[in-house]
Amino acid sequence: MVRTEISLFLKNVPGELGRLSSLFAEAGINIDALTIQDASSYVQELFKARGKSLKRIASAASYNSMRKDSAEFALIRMLASDTDRAVELLSRHDYTYDSMPVIAIELDNRPGALAEVTAKFGAEGININYVYGSVSSPDQKCLFVFSPENVDLAARIFKD
Repeated sequence: MVRTEISLFLKNVPGELGRLSSLFAEAGINIDALTIQDASSYVQELFKARGKSLKRIASAASYNSMRKDSAEFALIRMLASDTDRAVELLSRHDYTYDSMPVIAIELDNRPGALAEVTAKFGAEGININYVYGSVSSPDQKCLFVFSPENVDLAARIFKD
């Protein structure tokens, strides 16, 4: 199923994720999926992409400065139970965020389930930019979030 992922930067200091998740809790918005990474790796990827495309998005000095500054931030990617309300809440509290379509799939919690799904992506020639997932217990389904290069094609393949 196509869902909207929200990406935002948080200061990489104690308490920031607690503040964000409390905001969502107070508004009655569930965080269905979440991943956190050091933002400097995100900037590293931008720098590598700049080299591959031969386009300068910014100067090398700017990238080096961004790499240094980005260690102070974490990149959060999440799915919220109510994306519209979540985005409005983030705007109201001055968070810098972005949103994009992703594919969220519930998988059986068994060996090979992820392999079957990723094989379908591969068979259709769809590259997966990143993926994250979780499971709450051995008896429940897993939720995996995929960021494919071609969301429209992936949506057709993985219709509910």
